[in-house]
Amino acid sequence: MAEAGGRTRRRGVALEEAILSAAADELTESGFAGLTMDRVAARAGTNKNAIYRRWPGRLALGVAAYKRLATTVSPPDTGELRGDALELLRRANRYWSSPLGAILRDLIAAAGGAAELLAQLQEQSDDAVAAPWLAVLERAVARGEAAPESLRPRVATVAIVLLRNEFVVRGAPSAPDDVLVEIVDEVFLPLARRGQGA
Repeated sequence: MAEAGGRTRRRGVALEEAILSAAADELTESGFAGLTMDRVAARAGTNKNAIYRRWPGRLALGVAAYKRLATTVSPPDTGELRGDALELLRRANRYWSSPLGAILRDLIAAAGGAAELLAQLQEQSDDAVAAPWLAVLERAVARGEAAPESLRPRVATVAIVLLRNEFVVRGAPSAPDDVLVEIVDEVFLPLARRGQGA
């Protein structure tokens, strides 16, 4: 079906992709605070009604768009658990300190008690975060540096949860490196090595 001006009218998946792409671009350029349905509609070449039929509001659209921007992290391999854990935590610290990390923090704050939207953010974030930490722990278990019992998501992600606490609860713009070292040395490594005589 053609619109006035000879353009082909998009529907279904093609329209959703255009809207999400436009929303992701708006998030990148203006952050969550600058994300508006009007600007997304104009950028996507559609109208606000088309957006509202798919997402009930700005926050739901922002969460969906953010999920397109987030990337997975490959695990480092420094040859030892402490080095790998510090590298993963330093990468996460840089990410949370970046403009994209600021978008995630704003979305989490805006979601407040919206459990469904928080679950979508956590699902994406936790899946992306847990995998490299579990990979690092698996290698450490194989080297005899960590207890096999440590291969659980809660143990694997404890360091990143503590780092998130620095940003979300304390409002830190970035965590100092000595905090990262403390998290790894005083919390993560003792949990991972529990039962190893360390």
